[in-house]
Amino acid sequence: MNILSIQSHVAYGHVGNAAAVFPLQRMGVEVWPIHTVQFSNHTGYGSWKGRVFDAGMISEVVAGIEQRGILGACDGILSGYMGSSDIGEAVLDAVMTVKRANPAAKYCCDPVIGDVGRGIFVRDGIPEFMKNNAVPAADIITPNQFELNYLTKRNSNTLLQARDAVKAVHGLGPRAVLVTSLHTDETPKDSIDLLASNEGACFILRTPKLPLAVNGAGDAIAALFFAHYLSSGDIGDALSRAASSVFGVLAKTAGIGASEIQLVAAQDEIASPSRLFEAKALRL
Repeated sequence: MNILSIQSHVAYGHVGNAAAVFPLQRMGVEVWPIHTVQFSNHTGYGSWKGRVFDAGMISEVVAGIEQRGILGACDGILSGYMGSSDIGEAVLDAVMTVKRANPAAKYCCDPVIGDVGRGIFVRDGIPEFMKNNAVPAADIITPNQFELNYLTKRNSNTLLQARDAVKAVHGLGPRAVLVTSLHTDETPKDSIDLLASNEGACFILRTPKLPLAVNGAGDAIAALFFAHYLSSGDIGDALSRAASSVFGVLAKTAGIGASEIQLVAAQDEIASPSRLFEAKALRL
């Protein structure tokens, strides 16, 4: 399997491509990464060095790959944080270029907009671009709860509301949806829910909440879910495998008290999770 991953990148730590590429490679996926930024570390530290690449660079790299005559072998395109609408347009151009070469290729968009407690944290214009352009073009999206609410203009305070919001997302275009970091009135305080739907089926999965706050877990689970879903076509299985792997990595991260997600040290959890969580069919 070959996946083109267009995301941000950091030298230290794991967010964006630095959180997605290695987990995909560890499960045997060939990854073609294109970086939208190159920073020293993620911006949560408060200071960083590096630069944002322009949209032209992304288009140039895609054109170079196309010249190799291999885009027909690309099974999927994955995108995450977009620094500007121009970069977003370049990503969507890349999606169209790949799909011309391989109409069976799928596009997975992690619509990075904001988060509960923080609100919108991306630049002006990005939320609108995500909703009006990127999400309708995507086959699969992986929003968190805040992003689900923003995209659908709905609340997801209950499981029924969350399921209805996901149905509304399907109406925007994506055939498959993974909602991460879901907390409804039915979610115990010591747990976190994930919800996945592909129109024909809907699954919920619950894991214990771990005592840590690290960046990159959302990027990793989006990548793993996408790859598993491409491989099997089974959304419940993809949810179970991706969530179990990321939980295993996070549990080991919490166990050593690290401030960065330990993707390399806990890499065996990616290939073979020590604890497998079952995705349960949701009937509402």
